[in-house]
Amino acid sequence: MKRIFQLTLLIGATILTLTSSAQEKKASPAASATGKAGKATITINYSAPSVKGRKIWGELVPYGKVWRTGANDATTFEVDADLKVEGQALAKGKYSLFSIPEENGEWTIIFNKTAKQWGSFSYKQEDDVLRVKVKSSKSDSFNEALSLSVANSKVFIRWENLEVGFKVQ
Repeated sequence: MKRIFQLTLLIGATILTLTSSAQEKKASPAASATGKAGKATITINYSAPSVKGRKIWGELVPYGKVWRTGANDATTFEVDADLKVEGQALAKGKYSLFSIPEENGEWTIIFNKTAKQWGSFSYKQEDDVLRVKVKSSKSDSFNEALSLSVANSKVFIRWENLEVGFKVQ
């Protein structure tokens, strides 16, 4: 009888531990953004890291290096119809979305044909389908968590005190 009680107690403690672990908030939770640009529907899937008191630009996200534009898996950018990004053609399809932030505020936004990849570790420039240059600006408010959105024929990347937008039509 004592063994049954101990076994029941052990199973209960294990279930309680697993349940509480599953309910913990992830450090970089999955997020998505959807919107329209002309006839195209854009769907962006990414993981949203938080600032957590860290210096983001130039440290956590180094200047002059390819960044996955999020955390964990590379951010994906999917369109169901051809569109133009900053005036340049992007065919319907699913891409990984990378960026290269520069200290002078110029960013390179990259659409790479290898949609499924972990971070930017296996990124290959020869798989880039499109690269566009845009300027960053100071955001109107502080953004603790990385946020991507689609609004008014633009895609916005906002994190910390920075905002980057690129035109989609």
